[in-house]
Amino acid sequence: MSKVLVAYFSASGVTAGLAKKLAKEIQADLFAIEPETPYTDADLDWRNQSSRSSLEMKDPNFRPTIKNQVDDISQYELIFVGFPVWWYREPSIIDTFMESYAFTGQTIVPFATSGGSSIGNAGDNMQKLAPNAKVLAGKRLAANASGKELAAWAAEWL
Repeated sequence: MSKVLVAYFSASGVTAGLAKKLAKEIQADLFAIEPETPYTDADLDWRNQSSRSSLEMKDPNFRPTIKNQVDDISQYELIFVGFPVWWYREPSIIDTFMESYAFTGQTIVPFATSGGSSIGNAGDNMQKLAPNAKVLAGKRLAANASGKELAAWAAEWL
């Protein structure tokens, strides 16, 4: 069993593609963070102030329910957590994920996909939600990053 996990939330498939490539390159286990109620295109319309994603991101305490769980997260020493940037930070479902486990003594490396926004304060936000872990600042990665680029980036913690 691998001691490295790549966990990710993907709304459009971009982050999923990157996470799968990363997991393959570093021979890590892979876990998709899936909402209990899947997001529709209308839910993801950030231009609509009444869309589901807009409403979730306006409320910092909102926690979408995750339909699945990692069986034994304590087996992983290093966890890469991927997500698309929403409103200059991690989506609320990532906050749910971070609060779902103790992460005692584990290192968490956030990574994000975005059309142009930085990863912002996601690492700091995630650290507050997982005080028993060491959460790093993380990085926004290009959606078309090669496996070689991803492996080189991840090598710092492997």
